[in-house]
Amino acid sequence: MATGENWFSRGKAEADKGIPRSDRVVSISICVLCILLLAYCAAHQVQATGFYTSGFNGFEMFLLYGSLVFWIVSSGLEGIFSRRLLSRIVDAFGGVLFVAFSLIWLLVVFPFDFAFFPTELPDSLSFLLKWISNGVARVIMALGFVFHLGAALYAPIAYKFIDIKSFRSGKQAD
Repeated sequence: MATGENWFSRGKAEADKGIPRSDRVVSISICVLCILLLAYCAAHQVQATGFYTSGFNGFEMFLLYGSLVFWIVSSGLEGIFSRRLLSRIVDAFGGVLFVAFSLIWLLVVFPFDFAFFPTELPDSLSFLLKWISNGVARVIMALGFVFHLGAALYAPIAYKFIDIKSFRSGKQAD
């Protein structure tokens, strides 16, 4: 590290090198999946299918849709715009904690009835979601909460030490 160079400038230099194609494909896939899920959840709300129970109010709506928007922004920055450092900033400074809080709140309140989840799909595709019961959804949400707690610990480390790979391979930034 050159004199006067801080961890932010090292991280920015590493992030500016570009993101491997495989990482970008995964990020773009996450972005597309979240956009589809957001549209699917909104369709349930607009059509009043019964998927959302009376416990799904404004705050729960903010948490559900806000979490999906977070993943669209974070994965879009990395995958579509190739801005890993900006993605790490969004992750590190509250994004993953917001999603973790959202998941635990929605898990406790659980304003869903997954018996109605496949109703917005055509009959020929409903089998893709019919297997998701309220119990399975709770397990998935609990696992998501644990994942996001881990990500909340990892995100600031990844943000600060984004150039650890180049350090290990001997390609230190000067």
